[in-house]
Amino acid sequence: MFEELVQYDKDLFLFLNNLGSAPWDGFWLFVTSKWSSIPLYALLLVLCYKNWGWRRTLLMLLTVALLITCTDQLANFFKYGVQRLRPCHDPTLTGLMRLVKPSCGGSYGYFSAHAANSFAIAFFFSYLLASKFKYIGIFLIFWAIFVSYSRIYLGVHFPLDVISGILIGLMLSWLFAKLYIFALQKFHL
Repeated sequence: MFEELVQYDKDLFLFLNNLGSAPWDGFWLFVTSKWSSIPLYALLLVLCYKNWGWRRTLLMLLTVALLITCTDQLANFFKYGVQRLRPCHDPTLTGLMRLVKPSCGGSYGYFSAHAANSFAIAFFFSYLLASKFKYIGIFLIFWAIFVSYSRIYLGVHFPLDVISGILIGLMLSWLFAKLYIFALQKFHL
């Protein structure tokens, strides 16, 4: 059963990865780059400051820093604990996939930290800002989907790596959003 699931995951990866074409490679490299998200993060920071003031925004920055640290470290723990090879390091996929990035990254890829982080950020801010900005959740979720899919397109993660990262990012963002709200109430901010 487990071997069948892994094979389905590889087949889906090959299908999605091979949908790519050279004219789109630059776009997906941009989407996956940490620098491409800086304008979005700056916009979220400004929205928070304008709506909450500096004290709540400082607490939000601390909470988000802890959230991202937690998702990153959990991803590292799972990568070295599970030791599932990235597609670009899997010898059974040699010559069958497109590797768009000049380097593949570390040997192991379960689960995708990009997917976990992008969904953690998207859900955290959607949860906290939805009452003020009607469509922010839709925008942020689409952004997170793009970032997550870019990992498959580029050839560095299997679909299950990405789906697992999404689920973990959603769970942790819910937890940290609740902790943020608890801290606001506890410290009367």
